[in-house]
Amino acid sequence: MNNTNSCAVPEKPYWPAWAAGIALGVVLLLTFVLTGHGLGATGFTTRLSAWLGDEVAPKWTLANDYLGPMVEDGSVLSSWITWQVLGVFLGAFVSALLARRIAWRIEGASSAGTVGRLLKALAGGIFAGFGARIAAGCTSGVGLSGAAVLSVAGFVFLGAFFVAGLVAARLSGGGVK
Repeated sequence: MNNTNSCAVPEKPYWPAWAAGIALGVVLLLTFVLTGHGLGATGFTTRLSAWLGDEVAPKWTLANDYLGPMVEDGSVLSSWITWQVLGVFLGAFVSALLARRIAWRIEGASSAGTVGRLLKALAGGIFAGFGARIAAGCTSGVGLSGAAVLSVAGFVFLGAFFVAGLVAARLSGGGVK
């Protein structure tokens, strides 16, 4: 919270990158051991889309080759990935509360403008989601979980993801800090 009030409780500092990396590795290992799956998130949004489609247009959703099998599997809540994503959200919220970092703000709005920043974030989310579906997984699913099981595709994806991020940052004028 960027609070200029001198009476406010200060934010706790971020973890060092090495400690956060080790913690992420432990979480990834525990996820494999406890669930038999790696980390991932886009499967949840796909299941959520299937569930919403079933609520709005059940015949069309069931007939859809991509969404139909997810509807046949049962509720969106029956999938392990739903609980993983909800757990990530809850964990991030509790962590932000404990670190006193809860604030309503739009990062980057000062340089791009509020509407511009929101449009860029929306476009980035759409492109990332589209790419995740083409790649059959998101950054954490393909990159982290793939690399954790020594998948060549995981390492190739991580390298390409970082290079694309650096190029996009340069092209957008954001630079690399």
